[in-house]
Amino acid sequence: MGQELSGKVAIVTGGASGIGRATVELFVEEGARVVIADVDTARGEEVAAKLGGEAAFKRTDVADADQVQEVVDFAVSRFGGLHVMFNNAGIPSSRERFLEDDLKDFERVMRVNLFGVMVGSQRAARHMAKHGGGSIINNSSIGGILAGGGVMTYRASKAAIIHVSRSMAVDLAEHGIRVNCIAPGLIATPMTSYDLARVRRAQQPLPREGQARDVASAVLFLASERSAQITGIVMPVDGGVTTGGPMRGFKEIMAARAGAADR
Repeated sequence: MGQELSGKVAIVTGGASGIGRATVELFVEEGARVVIADVDTARGEEVAAKLGGEAAFKRTDVADADQVQEVVDFAVSRFGGLHVMFNNAGIPSSRERFLEDDLKDFERVMRVNLFGVMVGSQRAARHMAKHGGGSIINNSSIGGILAGGGVMTYRASKAAIIHVSRSMAVDLAEHGIRVNCIAPGLIATPMTSYDLARVRRAQQPLPREGQARDVASAVLFLASERSAQITGIVMPVDGGVTTGGPMRGFKEIMAARAGAADR
């Protein structure tokens, strides 16, 4: 790749690990100066030190509006502007089935996953609107697109991110600000503690194992001028999960039907 983000300044929330870290590293490779916003100070400082002067760490809890404003101000003062905001930070919710879920984590999950995206977008957009526009990318999930059992609060937060992002895209377009969503699928991150290989075999048409770097590449596209005419979209990065089940399952169904017809 070339210097897709040369001269640009970006903030990546949740940038100390997983998809966030992969995006920070790719952005720096592509010429951006990046602020890593995360509650994990040790990992955030480690990433910043590894990347040198093109990256800086600022401890940020995205559920706190004042801290979000502080990281925007920090990016502007440290690097001279803000052109890209990747609202990536998120946390899981209870994995209990709905009838057993006490919903005690509802407020915290919604404040991090949804409010964090909304206030991050708002505070970044306030600067961008006065300085020629910019690109905001919000991290949803295939769990916000597809219905399913369990993790109800997480699913609700990620579905809400999609709708509010599309609404923000309409509201902010006149200021030259683009707002788009990514929806990662079966990607190994510190948040994924289940058997990804088994789920991938059952649900993902493309057998390839997805990596955090794959999601970062999608974020790069939406941050760069290559997507200058794109706003309000939801881009799954999921190996086809949201498109339909794998053909191996279809073949088993057809074989079973053929066997039944022969009887």
